[in-house]
Amino acid sequence: MTTAAKRATSCNHDDEGETQSNSKKRTNTAFSKEDISSFFNHKVWNTKFQDSVKDQVSHSSPYKWGTIKNLMDDTLLRQVRKEVLSEIAFTKKETDIYKVYQSGDLANLSGLDWDDLSRLPSLYKLRAAIYSQEFRDVISKITGCGKLSGVKTDMSVNTYTKGCHLLTHDDVIGSRRVSFILYLPEPDKVWKPQYGGALRLFPAVVPNVPHTDHECKLVPQFNQIAFFTVQPGLSFHDVEEVREDRHRLSIQGWFHIPQPGEDGFVEGEQEKTEALSTLKQLQSKELQNYDSPKNVRSDVSKDNLQLIESCDKLSQSDVEYLRKYLNPVYLEKDVVYKKLTEAFIEDSFVEINEVLNNEFAASLRRLLRDEEINKPTPQHSSQVQNPWSVAVPPHKQRFLYIEHPHPQAAQLPQTQTETSSADTKLLELAAFLASTEFKKWLKLITELVPTSENILIRRFRPGNDFILATTTESQVARENSEDENVLLEATLNLTPTADNRSNWSSGEFGGYELCMMQPGNDKDKDKNKGGEGGKGEDGEEEDEADDPAIYRSSKGDDDDSMLYTSQCKWNSLTLMVRDPSILKFVKYVSINAKGSRWDISCQWNVKSLEEEDEEDEDENENENETK
Repeated sequence: MTTAAKRATSCNHDDEGETQSNSKKRTNTAFSKEDISSFFNHKVWNTKFQDSVKDQVSHSSPYKWGTIKNLMDDTLLRQVRKEVLSEIAFTKKETDIYKVYQSGDLANLSGLDWDDLSRLPSLYKLRAAIYSQEFRDVISKITGCGKLSGVKTDMSVNTYTKGCHLLTHDDVIGSRRVSFILYLPEPDKVWKPQYGGALRLFPAVVPNVPHTDHECKLVPQFNQIAFFTVQPGLSFHDVEEVREDRHRLSIQGWFHIPQPGEDGFVEGEQEKTEALSTLKQLQSKELQNYDSPKNVRSDVSKDNLQLIESCDKLSQSDVEYLRKYLNPVYLEKDVVYKKLTEAFIEDSFVEINEVLNNEFAASLRRLLRDEEINKPTPQHSSQVQNPWSVAVPPHKQRFLYIEHPHPQAAQLPQTQTETSSADTKLLELAAFLASTEFKKWLKLITELVPTSENILIRRFRPGNDFILATTTESQVARENSEDENVLLEATLNLTPTADNRSNWSSGEFGGYELCMMQPGNDKDKDKNKGGEGGKGEDGEEEDEADDPAIYRSSKGDDDDSMLYTSQCKWNSLTLMVRDPSILKFVKYVSINAKGSRWDISCQWNVKSLEEEDEEDEDENENENETK
């Protein structure tokens, strides 16, 4: 952090005389109406211009938003850009929902001493101009949003470089009323659409459920502002990933509802707004009906369950079937019963590399690479064809998937040859994972009996797809069952470009799966005190425990709450026991990734063998006593 940034948060003076001197100098920074007017392009104050912008906003879609080009005095904004680049430190921040370089909040600029203010005089003018009564009145008029606060301000600087992005959200936190972004990419050069970094706006299918595809987008240019009224469940937007080595610099923040004592303050308005936060709506069971795929686990049939429960070793027919798919080394008793079981029992987690046999793996890899190289990847939901579907809604997730069993699977080619499609091969593999023989093998490794299952074939496309951090339902055990309140989860990672580990190992291209303890969980309470919340395009920091967007969780290699991170891999199976306190997400896959992330995700309800063993021991004791 620069000296200026550090002093913005703490202005200590050695003696009273110095304090008086600096106070006098700060007084000179008060700006008259004429000063404020001069900081803007003169057209901003023209009534006809304001009316034209107001008309554009009133007819905009997918919700009420607007933009003004050449908003500020050009000389002033160029100076602001120079000051930002020379005097403000940026910190890389990455969570499940964004990747960006951010400054600290600029609300403390008024507290700078003169030495610091002399380093950022143009930025100080800009902040004073943006939150001036005069400009707030303009924003109120053209948006029709009502009065805006002059005492509550939050504004920060972000720079989006190659790979940076911000995923879909609606900005509904606290007292926000209007969001704004003032763009400062390199002046005198056009920011082209192919650079990425556009502001994209999403229509709502119903309130609080955005459509998976954006309706319109704004390609940013120097000295252009975009703004919209924060509308709960409607104002969904994202920032498209920056695709090239360029700096998309911006100043962003919010205008807030009037605070106590200000003109326009309404008692209870903030509480009413907070009650409409996206997270509260996400928790609505009615809205969860719009989620796809459904998180439903099908019961294992009674007959198959008995076969799995009674299995203490694999039969010859079991082994013959499993050999068609599994690497034979994982069918050896000393590997299964000792190495894999011991590792899993100790950590409730095990990663099994080269899990598929060479013949099946090589065939599948060729088909997946052919799919990526020779067939266009669908970018819009209308381009997705059977048997694939798109996971929705995009403020939770977006990826392509095939459910097993798939209702139209019988209509696909059933040949087992090299000429079969990748879809057929993946469905065959999903059927193997659903087989009784595979569940017997699972039981021997985990000492858990699968009682229900959900199997999903997934493809995460570059520049499109992700899953934001979520937990399971709080009660995962089925009613009137012997299930443990945990899930056994497996991810069979099938990313063909990951056979070269350097393609994905850095994590810069996303696609990794990450598990962590939920912030605020009792087991991890102390580890999360003082944790930092999310700051996207919008810039405001929230305490992790208080952040309404709780699915935005901090990521960091030194975070004690992190359980594991698994980069994209080829032919690797992870098994883990997951309880309801564990957050899990798949990071957005960069447009610059070498290919898609492919995997098959499995969930099983399970019951423990321990209870059965105890019952058997009790029965034996009773029999001995009888004898």
